[in-house]
Parts: sequence; C-alpha cells; structure tokens
Amino acid sequence: MKTLLVITGPTASGKTAYAISLARELGTEILSCDSRQFYRELRIGVARPSDDELSAVPHHFVACRSVTEPYNISDYEHDALDLLDRLFVDHDVVLAVGGSGLYVDALRLGVSSMPDPTPELRARLQQMPLEEKRAQLQLLDPDYYARVDLRNPVRLQRALEVCYMTGKPYSQVIANQKPAPRPFDIEVRVVTVPDLRDRIDRRVDQMMANGLLDEVQSLLPYRHLSTLRTVGYRELFPVLDGTKNLEDAVVEIKLNTWHYARKQMTWCRRYI
Repeated sequence: MKTLLVITGPTASGKTAYAISLARELGTEILSCDSRQFYRELRIGVARPSDDELSAVPHHFVACRSVTEPYNISDYEHDALDLLDRLFVDHDVVLAVGGSGLYVDALRLGVSSMPDPTPELRARLQQMPLEEKRAQLQLLDPDYYARVDLRNPVRLQRALEVCYMTGKPYSQVIANQKPAPRPFDIEVRVVTVPDLRDRIDRRVDQMMANGLLDEVQSLLPYRHLSTLRTVGYRELFPVLDGTKNLEDAVVEIKLNTWHYARKQMTWCRRYI
C-alpha cells in the first residue's frame, strides 16, 4: 500500500530540515501543505525553503502561484490528490510537510462539506466588526476559538456561518465529518522542540537581517489581500506607513508568531 507521510508541527520546529533529510533517505518527493509558501511573492516572511533545500529534494506547491491568483483549500485538495496519483507510480512513500492544519486535514480527511449560509446571514456577518466576530465565536465554539487565527476574518466568518446554520459548534461539525476515502495509507509525525519560543525569536531576528522589511515594502500594492494578513507582514505595513516603530513591530511579530505556534500545537494534539 502506498503511504502519505505527513510531517507537521508548529512553526520554527524544524519540519523542513527533518523532512528533507527523510525524503533523501527514502528517495522521494515533498508536497508543501503550508498555505503561505504557495505564493511566489512571499519568501522570507514565510520561511520558504532555501534554494539549496529546494534543489536537494523535489518540492511541490512551493512558490507556485501569485498572491493575485485566487487559490482555496478545495483547489489544493484537488491538485494535491491529482499529483499524488502521479507520484505514487514511482514512489511507495511521499511526504507532505507543513503547519497549516486545515491543509493537512484536506489531504488526510478531505474538505468538509459544509452548509452554505443564506445571503442574509452572510451579509450580516460580513458587516459584523472583527471584535464582535471573535466574541461570538468564543461563545459558540470555544474549542475552535482556541486554535483559529483570530486575525483571519475569512476563517472566523466561515466558522460562524456553520455555527449559525447548524446550531452546533464548528469544531464539532468538523469532528463528525466522515473522512473521504483515500487510495493510500496516511501516517502523521509531529515535530516538536523544547526551546520553541527561543527558536521563534531567533528566526524572526534572522528574517529581519535577511531583508524582511524590504520584502514587505515590495508587497505594498497587495496589502489589501487576505494573504498579506499573515504574521510577519501585517505588523510591518504600519512601519512603512510611519505609524509604528520598527523595534516594536519586531517584538509584535515574535509574540504573534508564538501565539500562532501555540494554536498549531493545540491543533497537532489530535495527531499524537
């Protein structure tokens, strides 16, 4: 039986290095399931594998699209399964690597079939302030609230739509979804390290030294896109506007990355 080996874990835990070492040992290829590494314009701030790392092992879904091209989780599931069909012709094991839990689950379980909201409900939620959306989600689904990116309005909106349409917590609806059949086995390995917060701080410092502020400046024309609400980018736009101090922004990036990593660790507990 063919096997998809999923390597996941929090940001800065060393997933990339571990996966490349394992892929070389197995003579196989890697699919990224990091939803921000898909985009060509994002490099430093998403810790994209280096050119040397990308050349060491064939990678897929890395720098394959522009931030201006819409690409959702259903598109990813379709494209990834199509690619796996081809890769499994020559490989018994293929690796999938990334910390984006929804994309990992898209490969493992399939994209959930959720009820569509009424136009009235969608419009009402779209007009709801972000803070109110957070408060509503915390009330209706504290489990999902604990692990979702609270700065991502799209995910907050979708979770609330499902809560209101079904009368159940979004996390419960997801948990009760029947996994889509897969023609391959799936194994999940979670990478963790004891000094994660220190590693995050060092990584952010290295990103800044590598030119993250210049990368963010090159993305100013796209700052309105939801993709650019990512940690490491959204904190630096105000610096370029002259409304925030750079040192304060770097501290904020470190803290927000740590908060995101903790949510990733909560999500990863289901795999352990």
